[in-house]
Amino acid sequence: MKHLNLIVILAISFTILACTSSTTESSSSDDSQATERTGQAFIEDENATPNCLQIAIGSSDHSTLVAAVQAAQVENALVNVGPLTVFAPTNAAFDALPEGTVENLLKPENKAALADILKYHVTPGNLKADFLTKFKKIGQANNQNLEVKIVDGKAVIGGANIIASIPASNGIVHVIDAVLLPPTKE
Repeated sequence: MKHLNLIVILAISFTILACTSSTTESSSSDDSQATERTGQAFIEDENATPNCLQIAIGSSDHSTLVAAVQAAQVENALVNVGPLTVFAPTNAAFDALPEGTVENLLKPENKAALADILKYHVTPGNLKADFLTKFKKIGQANNQNLEVKIVDGKAVIGGANIIASIPASNGIVHVIDAVLLPPTKE
């Protein structure tokens, strides 16, 4: 009986030791990854509806927008609980800007100006395309108003047409065909 108790105690001890060392190794390798990319913007969840930023990241038509969001370091603003309405210009919309504009905005010294432009593409609330036709102006996240016009029964936002609308876990993303540039502040 004493031998059986000793064997059980040894087995439990080895099991505890085995679990402890593998947990330590696992957490130390996770720590190096965690320090690289932290915050809500980098949480991976394959089963949930993607948030506004994840939609842009997953779209090959929005790589310039994603680069701008990262350069301005406003990722977490697009993953907040919301609800948010994001007007997401396509790569073609950025290409239509005067030559050198995008490259200039992506420079570190222009981070604040770029963030202001990006915030001009975001408004609080989950505003569907047909609901936008009820507005003349909408307040944007940069504290400026964006003009809404109705053309052929559809909302035209600051001169940009809505090409598609994609529901997100924290609002809605409207794909647009132009970059919205805020009016100069006086």
